[in-house]
Amino acid sequence: MVAGTPRIFVSHLAGVPVFDPYGDQVGRVRDLVAMLRVGRRPPRLLGLVVEVLSRRRIFLPMTRVTGVETGQVITTGVLNMRRFEQRPTERLVLGELLDRRVRLVETGEEVTVLDVAIQQLPARRDWEIDKVFVRKGKGGALRRKGEALTVEWSAVTGFSLEEHGQGAESLLATFERLRPADLANVLHHLSPKRRAEVAAALDDDRLADVLEELPDDDQVEILGKLKEERAADVLEAMDPDDAADLLSDLPEADKERLLALMRPDEAADVRRLLSYEERTAGGLMTTEPLVLRPDATVADALARVRQQDLSPALAAQVYVCRPPDETPTGKYLGTVHFQRLLREPPFTLVSSLVDSDLPPLAPDTALPAMTSYLAAYNMVAAPVVDETGSLLGAVTVDDVLDHLLPEDWRETEFEEAPHVEATPGKPPAGKPAAGEPAHG
Repeated sequence: MVAGTPRIFVSHLAGVPVFDPYGDQVGRVRDLVAMLRVGRRPPRLLGLVVEVLSRRRIFLPMTRVTGVETGQVITTGVLNMRRFEQRPTERLVLGELLDRRVRLVETGEEVTVLDVAIQQLPARRDWEIDKVFVRKGKGGALRRKGEALTVEWSAVTGFSLEEHGQGAESLLATFERLRPADLANVLHHLSPKRRAEVAAALDDDRLADVLEELPDDDQVEILGKLKEERAADVLEAMDPDDAADLLSDLPEADKERLLALMRPDEAADVRRLLSYEERTAGGLMTTEPLVLRPDATVADALARVRQQDLSPALAAQVYVCRPPDETPTGKYLGTVHFQRLLREPPFTLVSSLVDSDLPPLAPDTALPAMTSYLAAYNMVAAPVVDETGSLLGAVTVDDVLDHLLPEDWRETEFEEAPHVEATPGKPPAGKPAAGEPAHG
């Protein structure tokens, strides 16, 4: 890149794709790595944390970045696939610098960092953080109403000090469009302090979705740092089977205390799941499948299937039962598959479409039998019915996979990757890879 490169605010780089010289995407930017320097010298930008297609996070030195343009980063094509490990002298720009409270050197006034800008030095391949976008005020309402201004890096102080109670609003804003599994990956790679701060800033529903995608240790850690009333609210927002799995990892006293704080109907579902063995249909099922009465129509069923927060597996079929239609239901009559609903007139009664030949699972069905059932019948979910004929819930293929994979599979997914070619493309002629040592 040449002198006069425009200044780039780092929030605009979060999540942008990274391409090799041949136009093939190799990953996405998840953070930037900087090194603070003594005095008021602007920090040097060392490189980017890039999440490659296998979900491993690697370090991409800035010396191997050949272009930072609107919505994309271009590399030389040479990538070191070693997993990124942060060094003690390094700072994650998005994860650690945003939302910090620092002070203006001239007035001593406290301000909150909303963003920082980077710029390439003239006639060099080095990059620096040269500007800081701040808002006056200590947070809360003042943070929204206070004056916002962009100042030189040397005009603020306090970045090197440890801060307690650091906010997370600006960090979350950079990742607001991430899927829960991707945001879980972001949280997993933050320090425990920042992980707790970000979790505290998420609303209950968003945090519930993210917790369901985190390794067990991270789930327990985050839940333990929430106030008990809020922890109970988050558990209520989780799918009952995921909430039960999380509570089963807690000491008995903590589990009972949180269950007592939950709404009685929500707690009853979770207690029911906890009463079954973990690797059985009763222990794996969700208690919130789509249940319709026999007099419901195809139009009613499709309206329920359209619910935005419904998982694809649960939306693949509806279960027809006699009242009551909350689990445990009245007599289970059968399943209607989504494809069948699409082929029938809207006024058709679902009771006339049920697949009554498909045998349901008993709540004590073991994991191998569930796996065989889903494979044999080409199903993504299966009904769980007790000895009285009542529908208790449904087992979905994703829950079965969770228990078929190694216990630490989420941790492995975040930390490890399958074998990947280390050089997605050769460097263009005249642009050899810089001889920078491997990071981590």
